[in-house]
Amino acid sequence: MKEKQYDIYNVIGKNIKKYRKKKKITQRELAESLLLSESFIAKLESTTYQSISIDTLKQIADQLEVPIAKFFDEE
Repeated sequence: MKEKQYDIYNVIGKNIKKYRKKKKITQRELAESLLLSESFIAKLESTTYQSISIDTLKQIADQLEVPIAKFFDEE
């Protein structure tokens, strides 16, 4: 169970990075627009385990203009 938990956070992080790059914004720009730290965004996008609240995930999705469900795509 623990392994699957890490996997989903890695999927979410990979997708946040993908959609952030599509919008052509930096980690810093995304973080500042959401009043988060740049290191928090960096950890989300890396393979470092980082939990995230649904509220924060929704704020990131709204900022990147993608449906929150896209962050769970394992493609």
